[in-house]
Amino acid sequence: MSQTAARKTLYNYQEEAINSIFYALDEAPNNYHLLFQLPTGGGKTVIFSEIVRRYIESTQKKVVVLTHRIELSKQTSNMLTEFGVRNKVINSQVKELPDQHEYMCFVAMVETLNNRLQDGKLALDEIGLVIIDEAHYNSFSKLFQYFDSSIILGVTATPLSSNIKLPMKDNYNELITGCSISHLIGEGFLSKATTYKYDVGLTSLKIGASGDYTVKSSEELYGHITMLDKLLHAYEEKGKGTKTLIFNNGINTSWHVYYTFKEAGHNVRHLDSTIGAQERKEILDWFRTTPDAVLTSVGILTTGFDEPTIETIIINRATKSLALYFQMIGRGSRILPDKKNFTVIDLGNNLLRFGLWDSFVDWQKIFKSPSYYLENIKTDEDIEMEFISAMSDAVKAKFPNSESVEFDVRKEYKSVIRQGLKSKEALTRAMLQHAQICKENSEDVYDAWELTKLLDEDIKYRIKQYSYCIMKSSKNYLNWLEEDYKKLLRSELNKMFAD
Repeated sequence: MSQTAARKTLYNYQEEAINSIFYALDEAPNNYHLLFQLPTGGGKTVIFSEIVRRYIESTQKKVVVLTHRIELSKQTSNMLTEFGVRNKVINSQVKELPDQHEYMCFVAMVETLNNRLQDGKLALDEIGLVIIDEAHYNSFSKLFQYFDSSIILGVTATPLSSNIKLPMKDNYNELITGCSISHLIGEGFLSKATTYKYDVGLTSLKIGASGDYTVKSSEELYGHITMLDKLLHAYEEKGKGTKTLIFNNGINTSWHVYYTFKEAGHNVRHLDSTIGAQERKEILDWFRTTPDAVLTSVGILTTGFDEPTIETIIINRATKSLALYFQMIGRGSRILPDKKNFTVIDLGNNLLRFGLWDSFVDWQKIFKSPSYYLENIKTDEDIEMEFISAMSDAVKAKFPNSESVEFDVRKEYKSVIRQGLKSKEALTRAMLQHAQICKENSEDVYDAWELTKLLDEDIKYRIKQYSYCIMKSSKNYLNWLEEDYKKLLRSELNKMFAD
């Protein structure tokens, strides 16, 4: 395929990616399926728009670009127009294509096009190339049957299928990887992330049919007052006054976040998929023009949303999806002349599960062996075993007279077993240490009782660590241990102050 000069200036790494893709397609049969990976912010739309232009010019065959959201269709159409590619968007209003001979490129949402092709009222002729944006979504594979003699080019930041039962290697013959995140940061194309993590106990979360945490169990955890307080503290400690985007897993949680931040005096708005187009535009305009804006959102801004002025990303949820993890952080990675860095605050143990956003990822290995990768992701139990304490900095600050507020239950468990004592002695010693720090920071027993109310999360954590040690973790048993722990703690404090 001949390659003419681009009408729009491309970066060197984008030119190299285009050359690699055309080289692979030159050697491929007509029905070849090629997958291209490039990090969020690297300019995938720019790259495939130039590919469309060159492909049409050199082959005189037509191109279809598929997206999974209407916003992406509009953005893609605009970008193609900038590259001089006249295109037609096939949306819900388009029932037939009597004028299709006037266009060499079509942009369509996958569901819309699938419905039209199934109805038989719409047919696309002489399609040589099909480009699939955000190819890791599985909704596109249903359309492959209509383009069985066309070249398929999928593009994605994360070549790991959203459905573990449908690996991408089953639909694509080859993967080409572009520049890494760290390379793009080093060359000044992406901002560098500074990540802060706050340990969260996640073992109450349930896994749904999709392989990710359910909304219901997430809302029970993240809608609780202790997690809302932790979120607010994390923001005020690491992101206060910055333009902040918060990702939640549930509309109720996002509204709880909104009211929590509003009550604390912060400039906050809420956005979810149920909000109409006009109000959504007004909220996003407000977010763009307000320096200290906090936008709490649910599942609507992970793809197709580009706001370079974002300074802080808060992941107020846990996810098992590597793609979602990269997409969320990527919303803050756009660079500006006065923005070379951004902040990530993780409240879902995602950093411990996936690693730093800019760390090396062997995408070729993941593409070829996705099951191996998924099976070796750290479990929540393994992650929590590495925690030292579940006490937040804000709670620790309430115990200024204590040299240390931490207690290693697992270490203590090993010690009591070596001494030939009953295992529950480890939990008793944990309770006594809690009693001691309450006493050290109280004038009387009433003050100490108030301090114990701040220890709920740490008590749960210590009991959970103990349950790991004895391999017994039924919900009823953990609830009984917690009630017994708190009763003994109160009794010990009464004794301490009586003495």
